[in-house]
Amino acid sequence: MKPSIKAKRPAPYHVYILRCRDGSLYTGIARDVAKRLAAHEAGKGSRCVAGRRPFRLVYAEPARSKSAALKREAAIKAMPRMRKLALIQTTEARRTRSGYEKPQMNTDKHG
Repeated sequence: MKPSIKAKRPAPYHVYILRCRDGSLYTGIARDVAKRLAAHEAGKGSRCVAGRRPFRLVYAEPARSKSAALKREAAIKAMPRMRKLALIQTTEARRTRSGYEKPQMNTDKHG
């Protein structure tokens, strides 16, 4: 009897937006958003975020694949700032209406 071999399914990707101390918005992708935020907090994420702490996670959405996440990240980065803010606000309003508040990483200790 052969043991069954199951293909390990990779973790899904997420596209996320951080609002930094100076009000700037940083968009990135990650398989594990919490782990990526911890890397940013430790100064081991993006150089762009490292100098702009503290930051707050203001938006996250799942993607089917790395390719889809990269395409969505590029699309968000190409948006004008006002459209990004509208995207964030719409998502926050949806969460508030549903009664679900997603945990947010706040790194005020760095700032």
